[in-house]
Amino acid sequence: MRSGAQVRILRAAGRAAAVWKNGGGVTREIAVFPEGSGMDDFVWRASLAEVAADGPFSAFPGIDRTITLAEGAGMDLTVGGVRRLVDERFAPQDFPGDEPTGCRLLSGPVVNFNVMYRRGAAEVATAVVRGRLSRAVVSDETLLVVALEGAATVQVGRGPALALAQYDAVLVMGDFIDYMDISGHVALVCFR
Repeated sequence: MRSGAQVRILRAAGRAAAVWKNGGGVTREIAVFPEGSGMDDFVWRASLAEVAADGPFSAFPGIDRTITLAEGAGMDLTVGGVRRLVDERFAPQDFPGDEPTGCRLLSGPVVNFNVMYRRGAAEVATAVVRGRLSRAVVSDETLLVVALEGAATVQVGRGPALALAQYDAVLVMGDFIDYMDISGHVALVCFR
């Protein structure tokens, strides 16, 4: 059953690069809620961050983060004084965005899939799917599917299969009770 669902394809081509809040890197926004909100008033935000040099991450008071290494050898982070190694591709890691975070690259630049969400305003779960998955989608969820490696396909309900190239995304919002079929190597983010 499908009524009132919005399915948007968000192509990677043409995403504008924006300098990080602290000026230390570049990010390309995939999706934000509410749409059009900025760094100070989003409920959640998903982006790809290009990290080319060692240095601090921007601080985001009241924000939790999930970071997934998509390209490169990884990073040695220090989050609130605690060392955290991010060296496994496609393995989401959660940490508070308001803790001081320093970054040392392990071997050259990296690209991270980054999800940020305001603490207490949204429940967020990020997983990486390899292969094929069928998943029920209920009306109080917003789902974001991002192709992290190579091509992927997403079919929402009885709609046509949507072909995604690397870093393309599909956003499903609204009143929707049905199944999604996903194949490829994708990040699946559920927002409530």
